[in-house]
Amino acid sequence: MNMNIPMGIDPFLDPADRILAEIAVSIQLPPSLHAKAVGRYEAVRKHLEATASFYGDIEHFYPQGSMAIDATISTRGTDDEYDIDIIAQVGGRFRTMSPLDVLLTLERGLVDCHGLKVTRQTRCITLHYADNMHLDISPVIRDYGYPDRQSHIMHAKGPNASSEDCRVPTNAYAFVEWYKRNTPNETVVRDAFQKRWQETMGFAADADVDNVPDQTHFGVKSMATLALQLVKRYRNIRYDDPRRTGRMPPSVMLAYYAAKTSRPGQKLTDALIGLCNSMVVDIAFASARGLKLHMTNPEYSDDVFTDRWPESVQQQNLFASDLRELVGELELLRAHKADLNQMPEWLRNTFGDRVVTSVIDRIAKTNGAAIKTSTQRYTSAGGLLAGGSALATPAMAKTSSIIKPSSHTFFGDKP
Repeated sequence: MNMNIPMGIDPFLDPADRILAEIAVSIQLPPSLHAKAVGRYEAVRKHLEATASFYGDIEHFYPQGSMAIDATISTRGTDDEYDIDIIAQVGGRFRTMSPLDVLLTLERGLVDCHGLKVTRQTRCITLHYADNMHLDISPVIRDYGYPDRQSHIMHAKGPNASSEDCRVPTNAYAFVEWYKRNTPNETVVRDAFQKRWQETMGFAADADVDNVPDQTHFGVKSMATLALQLVKRYRNIRYDDPRRTGRMPPSVMLAYYAAKTSRPGQKLTDALIGLCNSMVVDIAFASARGLKLHMTNPEYSDDVFTDRWPESVQQQNLFASDLRELVGELELLRAHKADLNQMPEWLRNTFGDRVVTSVIDRIAKTNGAAIKTSTQRYTSAGGLLAGGSALATPAMAKTSSIIKPSSHTFFGDKP
């Protein structure tokens, strides 16, 4: 469990951070869907335990990846799809089965699970729900006599057995615990996002989000995790380009760097820039030696996060170039030197058109309401505060000689 520390910075009070924080709000797994995801993987566990093939052989069922560290975001290509990663630790007769046979047995055990579509992947079985949520269930075999949940995950492309089929070392649980230790809950960040999420529900028609049950707490707890979500979103948008080929950089690698660079009390822009720069430095170091980036689980060195990406030095250099481009734009934003007329287009290209358009609409409505009711206030530097959040300072405005408000502007509704 993450440690709570009574500190942090409200990202909605800084003009640059606020823009990024609003985007983060829009790509979150809604609390109601989080509760639904928990219910679904419990239902899947019970379904498997009731089948003859798995009866008595399901040893453990637990979330891994983004779901386990509260970093789930909408997937690439759409803004209403969420991938939930689950580990199914199996034992008994599965311990002597080949990787492909384990995956095939799991696939057969799920074909009649609540009428859902089932897809077999190289390391997991995917369940597809009508509301576009996907559950990826990865079967693992526990290494008894070793640290908690150290296991081997099944790897087999199929449909026939291959010499490349194998069991891959993993300890997703240990990594999640390491991540939590290195990203303590920042109570100011947590409370600010809880409050902003509740406020956002007033724009539900624009944001296309679900109602939040009273008993469900919003998941954002630290700047490090916010930075992770934003860089994941940026990666997703870049690799949604049909001209990109090959695998995407793995989310678990991005999570490692987010935790490695975590500094409680940072601003969001600083956390995101630090995360990106750390990856750029390591990729450059490897590429200069003609090597592919090699990153392992800090709790289990045999668990290699980069075993399937990068496939080449060129591939990692392309991602490093993406990161440098993002950092360059973020530094302009942080220094209030970004061109406000061009900012919406850059944001859409970086984080997705639908999400950014929704964010701009929300900010415009908030500002417009504040201006119309004469409730706007100003920061000590002259930045406009609306609804408690800074939106633009004179330093930002200097890059544009004429600012013409429109229906999509950071300054308010079109007059």
